[in-house]
Amino acid sequence: MKIAINLAFFLLFLIADSAFAAPKHVVLTYQATRNGKPFAKVTETFKQSGDQYVIESVTEGVGLAALFGKRILKSQGVVTSEGLQPKHFEQHQGDNEKKAIYADFDWAGNELSMKSKTGVTTEPLVKGLQDVSSFPYQWMLFPPKDEVVSLPITTGKKQRVYSYKTVERDLTLTLESGQFKSLHLINASENGGGNEKEFWLAVEHYYLPIRIIIREENGTLIEQTLTSINVE
Repeated sequence: MKIAINLAFFLLFLIADSAFAAPKHVVLTYQATRNGKPFAKVTETFKQSGDQYVIESVTEGVGLAALFGKRILKSQGVVTSEGLQPKHFEQHQGDNEKKAIYADFDWAGNELSMKSKTGVTTEPLVKGLQDVSSFPYQWMLFPPKDEVVSLPITTGKKQRVYSYKTVERDLTLTLESGQFKSLHLINASENGGGNEKEFWLAVEHYYLPIRIIIREENGTLIEQTLTSINVE
């Protein structure tokens, strides 16, 4: 009995250690294209201090796209033995508060509160829920090992389960920022119509996303390609 208890504590320690062994500071920059034409620079920052994390994503348009102002996404929360646990998420487009989106996670009360121009809605909080900024960094802590991986994610307007399927492993991807061995994931959500994403994750760089393709409902193709990476 004592041996079984000790083994259980050891396994819990390994799980917790795997989450906390990840980098504490990450800065990723991407070039973003829309239908093949450059339109923005994206800078993403992940910072962990103690058990608290902050993720910020800033998209700065180039040319005419700059007129719409910066698109800023921010996620704040706690790093636990099960990975990231968001507390607050917000999204802004320039100075237009009407386009702002907020989500607050009440884990003790098991309630998700979402606020946008349509009003405030509350829903039961799904276990392991991520926001659209935090979920790629959940893979940094717990890399996708199964053929299909699923995560509950909120956009700040709704929450649902998104699934991704591995289609290629150990694929060598050559980018401006270097050569990476990558894992290629495609959308596998049963109810995923539009706004579908593909990810290439850097296997030897904590499974951070180095290439992302977004297919919007109107047929627009947006691609983010890594131009620089800084991991501490």
